[in-house]
Amino acid sequence: MELIVIGTGKMAEAIIAGAIKNYKITVVGRDFKKLSQLSEKYPDISGTSILDSSVDIEGKDVILAIKPYALESVSIFLSGEANSIISVLAGVRLDELKGKLNAKYFIRAMPNLAAFYQKSMTTIYGDIEYKESAIKICESFGKVLWLTKESDIDIATALAGSGPAFLAIVAEALEDGGVKEGLKRDEAKILLTGLFEGFSELIKEYEPSILKNEVMSPGGTTAEGCFELENGGVRSSFIKAVMSATKRARG
Repeated sequence: MELIVIGTGKMAEAIIAGAIKNYKITVVGRDFKKLSQLSEKYPDISGTSILDSSVDIEGKDVILAIKPYALESVSIFLSGEANSIISVLAGVRLDELKGKLNAKYFIRAMPNLAAFYQKSMTTIYGDIEYKESAIKICESFGKVLWLTKESDIDIATALAGSGPAFLAIVAEALEDGGVKEGLKRDEAKILLTGLFEGFSELIKEYEPSILKNEVMSPGGTTAEGCFELENGGVRSSFIKAVMSATKRARG
């Protein structure tokens, strides 16, 4: 099965890296340099410039991974009716996509950069008739959750899409804390990597509050550290981060 990926940015590359094991991929973009770099990095893909001529999407399955503001300018270069369009454009609703593009089925998706390693947590919503096919495509670069309301995509954008950046702040702060107390930077990084790997398994089994309580003993080191986090408003800050990101995703 062939996928046409429109876009050459980080998210487009992450999808390509994850899906290339399962699909034949054609990449479409405007930046000749980025197309060349992607072709060198992933020799099995085909690359074509949208500036050379119109791109025939007739009967094809298309993943749209461009910046939302570029939708109008890119749409004029696409000809034919696609079988499906899976859009990862934050904040661009289905009715807007259907007004600009021609396809049998439309899906909105929000993956994250873990798609590079087939570990994305991707949320999707769209035409129910294409649900199973969309899930199969998105499972090629990670796990998939079908949402029951389009508006939930905006929340998922804030939580799972922006989440890696939020967790990167946590990781950076913990690593800096270890270094401040005397660990070498490379030692702190090794500890941190192991911590996140182990946590990914723990969070599957425990509710966050229960996991916290399992680690925290009365008057212990964890309790002391959690007190400082609460004192600094960390919990409130993360909740507000999701709220603010959701608001931005909704436009």
